Amino acid sequence: MKLGIVGLPNVGKSTLFNSLTKAGAEAANYPFCTIDPNVGVVPVPDDRIKKLGELYHTRKVTPAVIEFVDIAGLVKGASNGEGLGNQFLANIREVDAIVHVVRCFEDPNVIHVDGSVNPLRDIETINLELIFADLEVLERRISKVARTAKMDKEAAKELDLLNRIKAHLESGEPASSMEIPEEEKEWFDALNLLTAKPVIYAANVSEDDVADDAAGNEKVAAVREYAAAHGSEVFVICASIESEIAELDDDEKEVFLADLGLTSSGLDKLVAASYRTLGLMSFLTAGEDECRAWTIRIGTKAPQAAGKIHSDFERGFIKAEVVNYETLLQEGSLHAAREKGLVRIEGKDYVVSDGDVILFRFNV
Repeated sequence: MKLGIVGLPNVGKSTLFNSLTKAGAEAANYPFCTIDPNVGVVPVPDDRIKKLGELYHTRKVTPAVIEFVDIAGLVKGASNGEGLGNQFLANIREVDAIVHVVRCFEDPNVIHVDGSVNPLRDIETINLELIFADLEVLERRISKVARTAKMDKEAAKELDLLNRIKAHLESGEPASSMEIPEEEKEWFDALNLLTAKPVIYAANVSEDDVADDAAGNEKVAAVREYAAAHGSEVFVICASIESEIAELDDDEKEVFLADLGLTSSGLDKLVAASYRTLGLMSFLTAGEDECRAWTIRIGTKAPQAAGKIHSDFERGFIKAEVVNYETLLQEGSLHAAREKGLVRIEGKDYVVSDGDVILFRFNV
């Protein structure tokens, strides 16, 4: 899973990135301090594989991972070269979803590029830049397809789709709000439009607002209302607190969160929101050599899940031995679970569930 972090300058974007990845991206109180995109790979917090590792006395515990791409703060006109230009937008074309950090706190010591804090105005600024960047992509594609559309029926159909998308974007709406017929989805997906990607809003608040999930913060309420109308998720963070959490070990982190009246960190919230937004879940594999979490889409069948481990597993799939994670922990071993008939034998049509511990049988 790959997430792109966007936002205006000085909204807490790089501070959040630093705390999530401990990558040390520069965070300073002036626009464009992030010149090149920062990339960090973060393990997905998952107590299940830790407990399986203890059960198996495993040599290696491997969590699922998320890759974060943090790009420079965008400003009005970025798609036309303002600030450091739209070179940064290209860096998030390949992400699965966009995390849009929105400033919802007042602080006279942290300047705002537009002079005041207004999250809905900020969201609109970023959205327009993404739309303008997508229009550039469309115009290049339209120019290319138009050359053959008069002689090629398929090209003519694609050109019609491209013009419909262009008109939709020019109305100020993102590509994600369009209804795309099944027969046109291949063309649509190939465009890899920024505004077609799901968006998760990170409402960055002050330390005073984080404990009650910013219940009394009108700026956060406005972001939540906007996100609900556009089918997006919102989670509340305090980037400065997250940077403190990043320096703690697991035990210290739990105490620190409890002292603040929090049950989960910003990373925990972001992972949960990302999995829900992208329709993802994890299955597990366990043994003495390694216990590992694997990320798959909800609805994935056993052979395709096996293919996540190795293509040979999918190609030569015979069966899957499946046991629920909690059942395995209760019984203490796969052998004990087998003895009680709690390990199921599943075939090619089995749809994998979150928390399944699977042993794949294959032959190539």
